Amino acid sequence: MARKPMQQRAKATVETIIEAGFICVARHGLQATTTRRIADIAGLGVGSIYEYFDNKEAIFTAMNRHFMAEVVAFVRPQIPELVRMEIVASVRCLIDGIEVLLRRNDERYLKFVRATLGNREAFDFGPVRDVLMDLLLQYVLHHPQMARLPDLAVMSHLLIHASVFIVVQHLSEENPAFSFAELGAGLARMVSHYVTMEIAALP
Repeated sequence: MARKPMQQRAKATVETIIEAGFICVARHGLQATTTRRIADIAGLGVGSIYEYFDNKEAIFTAMNRHFMAEVVAFVRPQIPELVRMEIVASVRCLIDGIEVLLRRNDERYLKFVRATLGNREAFDFGPVRDVLMDLLLQYVLHHPQMARLPDLAVMSHLLIHASVFIVVQHLSEENPAFSFAELGAGLARMVSHYVTMEIAALP
């Protein structure tokens, strides 16, 4: 049974394995990624892999968690600046930043997300939805007129989940009909239109 890394050296080994997993998926695809190939890229023996992971699926799960943590680590420090922006600029800035993150290091994250979604593997976007909800709540606090929007809790839930689904769907396409930047612009207009129309209809 795989053991949990406790010492710094063990944690560094696990991080090396996870990074090698991203490289392997980017080079060979999800199905052709094996523990042997991951071990070769990491410069480790296969036995070292099994010290920390029961199988390659466990590595994929760790990669998913690592990627989600990276997205959250990108979004959370941006919140104080994003909440001061006009809503279209805020959404565009967020989407543009996520695209930069996805394309970092020869698009390793983008290729992993696309491969994982394409194969219908388990992919937990919960941490990202949580940080987006936090962003939205803080945005409302900085723009009090938005607190008057009807069914704000329900609409917030729908907008966040719909946006995540739309982004996920776009990422799953090898040759999308439009760019990620155009997707961001469309999402920004969608959110802005909803807010503008609802506020205008308030008594």
